[in-house]
Amino acid sequence: MDDERLTTARVARLATTDPDGRPHLVPIVFVLDGKTLYSAVDRKPKRSQTLRRIENARVRPDVTILVDHYEEDWGRLWWVRLRGRARVLDTGEEREHALALLQGKYPQYRKEPPDGPVLAVDITDMREWLGA
Repeated sequence: MDDERLTTARVARLATTDPDGRPHLVPIVFVLDGKTLYSAVDRKPKRSQTLRRIENARVRPDVTILVDHYEEDWGRLWWVRLRGRARVLDTGEEREHALALLQGKYPQYRKEPPDGPVLAVDITDMREWLGA
């Protein structure tokens, strides 16, 4: 999956499913490595150390990610929707690899490396739309 829009985009939206079946939508930063998307839990203050997106993914791993671009010239609008199966990486080599990739993309992570779990999403479907 070598799409320049996806490799240069700075933010996406992650949708997981709550225990009651409702969608849970949050903005994320991310990096792609082949057909796997990685997103880490940063050190910004949170209401709880147990994040709903992580717990949702542990129990219901089917997730959707939307990466989009808006500007006033509607001919330049686009979005890419990724669907996949999430895995929560609490430790291990893949987690360390993902953190290194995220630090390469986001200088903020070089200053304050994430210390929580990493979400790995194995992409199974990609849909896109480009403005006319």
